[in-house]
Amino acid sequence: MSCVVVEVDHPLVQHKLGLLRDVTTPTQQFRQLVNELTLLLTYEATKDLADEEFEIETPLERTAARRISGKKVAVCPILRAGVGMLDAVLSLIPGARVGFIGLYRDEETLEPVEYFVKLPNDVADRDVLLLDPMLATGNSTAAAVTTVKAAGATSVRLIALIAAPEGIARIHRDHPDVSIVVASVDRALNEKGYIVPGLGDAGDRLYGTK
Repeated sequence: MSCVVVEVDHPLVQHKLGLLRDVTTPTQQFRQLVNELTLLLTYEATKDLADEEFEIETPLERTAARRISGKKVAVCPILRAGVGMLDAVLSLIPGARVGFIGLYRDEETLEPVEYFVKLPNDVADRDVLLLDPMLATGNSTAAAVTTVKAAGATSVRLIALIAAPEGIARIHRDHPDVSIVVASVDRALNEKGYIVPGLGDAGDRLYGTK
């Protein structure tokens, strides 16, 4: 199975992404833009969820309607920047369970180190949406996918704001069954491992830290 990458080129997505990239965009507006972009990307990431027909009573008559069926959803932001995307997903899927995965990069080995994991008990029975604004090297994201799969998850999708080809290649290599929805696939990583043209450090810009 090949890793599916969907780059959403809707005008609203691209307009908001341009504002997000701008170095002059202040923290408050940056947070709002992340929320709005995540809403639009979640719409795309969930378009093939299974649904079913049922009957309802309108103020005028009975009619057929549709509702999501089958497996439920678990939303798992990768700490810390992924938390900035969480509220947007929950506003669309309020019944979703939430898990958290904390990772940091060992500065000597450059490998991800897991420091916190809290997942829903029934994650194996749910469609998992992983949230991470930046898919750069893909090391941490691949580790997060491994974590949710080890807990039993069989359906995993990643929602990211931007991605580098190197990160996509890493996910394709390690987890070819994971689909990726992004606003942009950027040019490359620079010598420091930052996505270019990118938008800087998403966590720092979300939370006003350096």
